[in-house]
Amino acid sequence: MPRLTAPAILPGTPSAHAQPVLHADGLHLRPWRADDAGAVVRAYADPGIRQWHDRSMNPTEAAAWVASWADRWRGETGAGWAVATTDAVLGQISLRSLDHGDGRSDISYWVLPEARGRGVATAALATLSDWAFGTLGLHRIEIDHSVDNPASCRVATGAGYRLEGTKRGDALHADGWHDMHLHARVAGDALS
Repeated sequence: MPRLTAPAILPGTPSAHAQPVLHADGLHLRPWRADDAGAVVRAYADPGIRQWHDRSMNPTEAAAWVASWADRWRGETGAGWAVATTDAVLGQISLRSLDHGDGRSDISYWVLPEARGRGVATAALATLSDWAFGTLGLHRIEIDHSVDNPASCRVATGAGYRLEGTKRGDALHADGWHDMHLHARVAGDALS
């Protein structure tokens, strides 16, 4: 079960606080650090991640990507965390957008090959979701993933995100346009 130890943050005021470190099941969701750029380069070189993200990153791009998350937190437009143990980055999870007026966001996640199949993504998603609803005060969070990505579907449903439908031809991947599943949780939804 996630252990939420971050201070309460009033909706619309996250930048007045340091971005929290969240903990669950031996994992730490922590703000990105400059020395994490190598893990990002490695992630975006992985065919399993590139299949769904259709990009790679060189060290300069990865360093800029890592640095951009602090700016997004300060600008209250998004928030990204490295999913890590005390020894290594295992993946990423982010509130890709923040709309405080409507209490909405969307989440993305990936995990490195050595972390797959161990419940890392599901634990990170459940932890971030609980914090975003309970502490940040969001009302609705969505997840989109390709209908051809059953692992992401299992992560979303395992963290209580209901499948709401299919968006036809919604995302361009390396192999063409994909239909995308739309999952969502609303504040107060019970985990299934």
